[in-house]
Amino acid sequence: MWEKVQDFFVIPPKVMPEFRKTALSRNRVSLLVICIMIFGMELFNMARVLFWSNSGLGTLNNRIYFGFYLSLFLAAAICLILGCVFRMQRLAVDQFIQYSSVLFFLLWHVCINAYDLNRDPEAEIGLYLTAVLGISVFILMPAKLACFMHASAYILLMLLAGSDISSGDLVNLTCTAIVALAVSLTNSHHHATILSQQQKIHQMNEDLRYMAQQDSMTGLLNKRAFQHCVEMHPQARGTTLLIADLDNFKRINDRYGHPCGDYVLKEVSIQMTGAFRDAAGIGRIGGDEFGLLIDVEEETCLESSIQQLICAVSKITWHGLPLEAGCSFGICRINRPGVTYEQLYAEADRALYQAKRNGKNQLSIRCLE
Repeated sequence: MWEKVQDFFVIPPKVMPEFRKTALSRNRVSLLVICIMIFGMELFNMARVLFWSNSGLGTLNNRIYFGFYLSLFLAAAICLILGCVFRMQRLAVDQFIQYSSVLFFLLWHVCINAYDLNRDPEAEIGLYLTAVLGISVFILMPAKLACFMHASAYILLMLLAGSDISSGDLVNLTCTAIVALAVSLTNSHHHATILSQQQKIHQMNEDLRYMAQQDSMTGLLNKRAFQHCVEMHPQARGTTLLIADLDNFKRINDRYGHPCGDYVLKEVSIQMTGAFRDAAGIGRIGGDEFGLLIDVEEETCLESSIQQLICAVSKITWHGLPLEAGCSFGICRINRPGVTYEQLYAEADRALYQAKRNGKNQLSIRCLE
């Protein structure tokens, strides 16, 4: 039970960065609307004091009210100006401006309502109640900050005008404060829950995408993903497709079993990734057949990497026993654009067939002119 209560108040750390960004975006729109409403209302209130009251600014009471209206008008203007200036700056600065503005608006309503009650205990507290409920509905904030703001406003009003509030208004005020806090907390929790679910869905999609593209045994690209990689790679002079086929793999499977064969495939994929770190794509495209797409500047560097891989494969052992594994390569280089994957693969496969005829651990190179 207590854990559920804690979950209601605490936003998960994984969700918090996204929560802050979405809250910032949503609050920006809400504060824009609130500030526009404040401009209209406070201009009207200031005009009412200056031009439509009998005494204008001649009385202390009117000057105090005019000061209230002017301060809220200026605060809304500052909020808009700073929001525009710091919009593309640090997130923390933008957040500070937003929540400071919200806190000021809330405390402003506390002060003006407290002044009304001090002047007339029968005065309405609807202005404060409207502000509290409006902020709880339209401003998204973390649970702890919401508790701080609502508690601060309620305590300050009690300190400033608690003795002037009637028992009925006190009950109404307390119930409204509780409801407003509950709405704010529910709003925050609901939004955090949605973000958490979206993250889970995104992670599931990423996992499915990975499973659709990767070979489950070796972690390399599967055949379809490797073909797509070749087709999407920009063709240039020196673009090269390598097909590597393991020598003696059937004999290894027959003598030591399929677990040993699986181990060899995994080790070869590791060695291949290490030998061709700059490859545009490496995939397992058959049982014991691998494909590599690389951009070759010097053929000597390519042959050196192949010899390094052949040497590493020949040293693979199974429980201390040498397996005498080997690897033959069919290589096709592109010397013209517009070559399809099927053409490239067919030429590399012919080169691989020639390498196999020449013996084990051999390579053969063909070019598409």
